[in-house]
Amino acid sequence: MRNFIVVLCLAGALAACNQSTKTANVTGNSDSTATTHEAASVDSASAPAMQFQKTAYDFGKIKTGDKVSYTFKFTNTGKSPLIISDAVASCGCTKPEFDAKPIAPGQDGEIKVTFNSAGKDGLQDKMVTITANTFHPQNVVHLTGEVTKK
Repeated sequence: MRNFIVVLCLAGALAACNQSTKTANVTGNSDSTATTHEAASVDSASAPAMQFQKTAYDFGKIKTGDKVSYTFKFTNTGKSPLIISDAVASCGCTKPEFDAKPIAPGQDGEIKVTFNSAGKDGLQDKMVTITANTFHPQNVVHLTGEVTKK
């Protein structure tokens, strides 16, 4: 019973951290009609695909209060236009930004992720989940590093 309560408390804490990051900063055409449900029903043979240059970036050591940004670059290696419908960070201290315009097959796109280390200390691994109309609708990138006191 005690284990159940511990798991329930951990799940609540994670959900509370994620509440402030429900949506990313979207630029460009926000008139996209792609949804997670639509992405799940995409035909794998004709679906768009996100091929990232890097799925993790280590920003090294920074001081508490510093901000660091990294732009994750990808290519649509699929056969139809790629549409990102959402990007959600694992914590309110991390902000993803993307353009909602369709990315044609063979074209490049990017997602900028900014981490604000205010109030943070120690090793950090901030995850951003990107939802798109790909065959596997979610892709994950990581921003990692260490925050040291000033």
